[in-house]
Amino acid sequence: MYKHFFKRLIDIIFSAIAIVLLAIPMCIIACVIKKEDPGPALFKQQRVGQYKRLFSIYKFRSMRLDTPKDVPTHLLEDPDQYLLKSGRFLRKSSLDELPQLFNIIKGDMSIIGPRPALWNQDDLVRERDRYGVNDVLPGLTGWAQIHGRDELEIPVKAKLDGEYVASLSFAMDVRCFFLTIKSVFKGSGVVEGGTGTLEKERKNTN
Repeated sequence: MYKHFFKRLIDIIFSAIAIVLLAIPMCIIACVIKKEDPGPALFKQQRVGQYKRLFSIYKFRSMRLDTPKDVPTHLLEDPDQYLLKSGRFLRKSSLDELPQLFNIIKGDMSIIGPRPALWNQDDLVRERDRYGVNDVLPGLTGWAQIHGRDELEIPVKAKLDGEYVASLSFAMDVRCFFLTIKSVFKGSGVVEGGTGTLEKERKNTN
């Protein structure tokens, strides 16, 4: 019952309330971005949704307009050169993700769930197929996010996403929600161009 009804109901209620409460802060963020780098404050990007259907995700722009399109940050040769001054803070605090509240209202995403892969991240999508991860709605935050985020290698990230899917319940979502708040305040797991950082550090120390 929770998976098929209450989870969606909670998504709609909480995201609608959050949009109202955060409307002014989101407007301020948009103005700061536009002042630093003239152009749209928001950008859309193709992501992989439930059942591998593509959808457009909304984010606050944290990088310059001349940044290569649809390239994962960890594949950019020097991601720091494209990052806006405000963008570093937005990413560290996860405020760049706030526009995804509208994706949740639309039904593209859930508050809690596996983070949606880029349309061209075939390796991640393939790994997630092994665990049935692609059959659930992606989320604003999830189990893998609070266990390393950018620091995780793709097989590890997919396995953690699989653990979430296998344990999907109200209790699991509540746990993810409060651990996300803790993670955001600590600013942990955000590494520019840093996919797999934990594993790289382990290898370097051996």
